[in-house]
Amino acid sequence: MSKYFYQCNDCGAKYQSNEVTYLCPKCEKHNTPTMPPKGVLKTHYNYEEIKAKYPKVELFKQLEKKAWIDVLPIKSVESFPKLKVGNNPMYHFDTIEGKKLTFELYFKDDSQNPTYSFKDRASVLVSAFAKENNIETIVAASTGNAGSSLAGLCAANNQKAIIFVPKAAPLAKLTQIIMYGAKIVPVDGTYDNAFDLSVEATKQFGWYNRNTAFNPFTIEGKKTVSFEIFSNLKEKSPDFVFVPVGDGVIISGVYKGFEDLLNLGIIEKMPTIVCVQSDKSKNIVANLENEDFVSYPSSTIADSISVDIPRNFYMAKKFIKDFAGHGLLVTDEEIMQASKILSRNTGLFSEPAATTSFAGVLKYMRENKIPKGAKVVTMLTGSGLKDLKSVQPLLDMPAPIKPDVNELKRIF
Repeated sequence: MSKYFYQCNDCGAKYQSNEVTYLCPKCEKHNTPTMPPKGVLKTHYNYEEIKAKYPKVELFKQLEKKAWIDVLPIKSVESFPKLKVGNNPMYHFDTIEGKKLTFELYFKDDSQNPTYSFKDRASVLVSAFAKENNIETIVAASTGNAGSSLAGLCAANNQKAIIFVPKAAPLAKLTQIIMYGAKIVPVDGTYDNAFDLSVEATKQFGWYNRNTAFNPFTIEGKKTVSFEIFSNLKEKSPDFVFVPVGDGVIISGVYKGFEDLLNLGIIEKMPTIVCVQSDKSKNIVANLENEDFVSYPSSTIADSISVDIPRNFYMAKKFIKDFAGHGLLVTDEEIMQASKILSRNTGLFSEPAATTSFAGVLKYMRENKIPKGAKVVTMLTGSGLKDLKSVQPLLDMPAPIKPDVNELKRIF
């Protein structure tokens, strides 16, 4: 019997399976290309059995000691690629722009993963599952980060990766994919076009698909950040977690991790999780109160969260509504300003998509929405080196001077 089972986010149907499983077969039949897919599966474990396995006071430490294997859909940590994914630092800063903060501000820095993005948390688990099931080829659609992540982790685990990318994907991310030895397939279209083609290829060729909001284990990989945040805070829950959001999978992973801790009796309440989007790619926040989904064209500078049809919309919305989360829109100008403030105050350089979360924190600060003493975690999900082109307008590069000390004196 499997140690986990799936439950459909939409119809509630449960499925027990050790085989490769993607969407709920009942709901998948009704999906259309112009709407977010229904039938995304959530992975559940026998939480009561896990609780009975360890003394209550030692439960979290025992789970952490075993690399969370009790609440992951694989059999052994030996199946992971050799590269270190996760266990990244969380930094505490008490001043911003010279002003003392009235709350505790933390930055969870996932740019320190092997391919410099949060997406490694999903890829490492998908790769491990594939290894345990003798699967050699893994496919994904990506605007860049997920593709370079899968390519790098597959290279480390002796697996073949095939990556479908939209033609507008940033060069730095495409370079990573190619350098890792993956097969890259540029698609003359959007991310959604690349996604649909990769799913069709999965059906035609039998490849294992890593796509977010299609493969349920991407959420399981991403949830590990919540376990780490709890550990980083010395086994205390944060009050707020600000998450940059595009297709809704990262925020669903953050929720799922804390939900697992709730189910295990380790925490008593869900943190307030803030879904932060650019107002130029607002398809989750703008639809939180809508009965029917409406797609707004996306054109944000934060390419990794620029999504017309968020693939994990229904699960993300359900989490946000069930646990009283917040939806927040920021402008691209606020994102770029946040990038500058973040870098010069902390030494952390994040791509615009990642810095969107900090733009949300700054907006809450301006509006006095963060209570005194609150523990606030800001998710930084990708390195600034991933997208140098976007930050070029922020740069004021000085002209070269003659090698003369008098010229130097003139500057200073």
